[in-house]
Amino acid sequence: MSLILVAIFSVLLLVALLAAAGIFTWVERRLLGFLQERLGPNRVGPFGFLQWVADTVKLITKEDAPPVGADVAAYRLAPALAAAPMLAGFGVVAFGPGLAVSDLDMGVLFVMGMLALTVWALVLGAWGSRNRYAMLGGLRAAAQMLAYESFLGLSLMGCVLLAGSFRMGDIVAAQEEAWFILLQPLGAALFFLAGIAAAHRLPFDLQESEQDLVAGFMTEYSGMSFALFFLGEYIAVLLVASLFTTLFLGGWAGPLLPGPVWFGVKVGVISVVFIWLRAALPRPRYDQLIGFAWKVALPLALLNLLLTAWIAVGRAA
Repeated sequence: MSLILVAIFSVLLLVALLAAAGIFTWVERRLLGFLQERLGPNRVGPFGFLQWVADTVKLITKEDAPPVGADVAAYRLAPALAAAPMLAGFGVVAFGPGLAVSDLDMGVLFVMGMLALTVWALVLGAWGSRNRYAMLGGLRAAAQMLAYESFLGLSLMGCVLLAGSFRMGDIVAAQEEAWFILLQPLGAALFFLAGIAAAHRLPFDLQESEQDLVAGFMTEYSGMSFALFFLGEYIAVLLVASLFTTLFLGGWAGPLLPGPVWFGVKVGVISVVFIWLRAALPRPRYDQLIGFAWKVALPLALLNLLLTAWIAVGRAA
């Protein structure tokens, strides 16, 4: 694509992602209300659909002042760092044949790097707030990301080995005969678990556990800064779902409907699973969460990678 087309597509993608994140908050609240046998948002607009618009207006007009004694630079930088890398990660996602802002050779690694940057936002927000509960949340986030990054990358390396490329389009093309979720069921399960932790979603959201940390690293945030943290979280869910769709569900491939439509349907289904898990599962203890990552998930990811490499070498021979 020419630079002008890339710029236009980037702007349209940014607007679409912001709207999708807002609509996703409404979908989540409606589904949680249904799953928990209570009313969700149902006042603003038909079926409460415009509730996310009202919430956005409220947050924009709400006071957003750093607490006394805060490190203002870190306090202000953290919310932007929570949202910007997630939006940037979509720059290499292929929504259809040739439909990507940038078709990088190392596209998968770029997305992984953007996901890893979120922990810096949490730690900076905790440090800048000068709040004990926020600091505990930030330390939990750092330890959790270190534990789950250890097997997040390993869990998808099986797909990279089978496709022989880190480019999103090549990975989708390699799934013409069979989706990788059928060839890599263990890798898909491990990647999904690590993706939940990377997106800071229940049951892996102990860095903002309201039962014991008030709101964790977000305790001192309000207004638009608070909204940016939530925007980063919801965009992260969509980014993880997009990456899972590309790696394990054949990307945009599907019969009858256009490729981007199939991609959107698959991402939507995965995102709904995130909501269902939030409604169905309790939080584990923090030591259980970290212990599972190091003692169970990491060895399984290494075993899956070893078996996949053995099979790939056997086929090549």
